[in-house]
Amino acid sequence: MMQAAKDSIDLGIMCGDIHASLHFYHDLLGLPNVGVTEATTAPCIACALAPVMSSSSIPRTDRAGLHRQSPTTCLRYLTFVVTNLDEVIQRLEAAHMAFTRPKTTIRPGTTIAMVQDPDGNMVAFVERG
Repeated sequence: MMQAAKDSIDLGIMCGDIHASLHFYHDLLGLPNVGVTEATTAPCIACALAPVMSSSSIPRTDRAGLHRQSPTTCLRYLTFVVTNLDEVIQRLEAAHMAFTRPKTTIRPGTTIAMVQDPDGNMVAFVERG
């Protein structure tokens, strides 16, 4: 069995517009920007848990919904467990982000809301309590 060295993961997200992705993950969500480096095929912006990589060679497709995601070019969804879901929702709504799933209680004590990042990847915010 694997023994993790930390209690989080690093995740690379391929994006078509690195500035839009940096705005979403850094400016709106508040993940710290730890710098820009070169990945094997594209520049990479590291934002705390999520390094964001840009590539103009990724085909642009309609990636709406979990079942339409291309397994070779993107992730299915990313979930952030938060303690301030209402604040996150207000911040994203103020930035005119459309929610693909509005704030919903999915079971007692668990509430979720979902948006799409600039490349159509699903991003979920879950609050448990």
